[in-house]
Amino acid sequence: MQRPMKFSGGIIHQLLLREVHHNGPSNEMRFIIGIHEVRFSKVEFGLITRLRFGVLPDTSRYVSVENGLHHQYFGGKDEISSLELRDVLRRGEFQQAYDSVKLCLIYMLNWILMGLDESENFSLAVTAGG
Repeated sequence: MQRPMKFSGGIIHQLLLREVHHNGPSNEMRFIIGIHEVRFSKVEFGLITRLRFGVLPDTSRYVSVENGLHHQYFGGKDEISSLELRDVLRRGEFQQAYDSVKLCLIYMLNWILMGLDESENFSLAVTAGG
């Protein structure tokens, strides 16, 4: 397709309504569209997004980075709340140019994409890696 497309939540919803359960690989989804069974696996996901797949780093033995986000904005606490993170973002006093972007991404990951309850704390050290 040569023309640009815009995201449509309605189309995604209709597609997900047509998902079928299958005995194939667990890392793919299948849908019935018309008379065709269509698959969507990490191969197609990679082609569309241009993201690569690989071995995930081991984060079970986190070593705190001196002067990282964890120490600069939260005093090295083991866990922080969404309120603490939002307070830091609202103050807007950042030591490095991209610290605000990094903290916004942490917020988005935990409380939007991962769907954590806003009242839950999380470990910045494990999530942010710094």
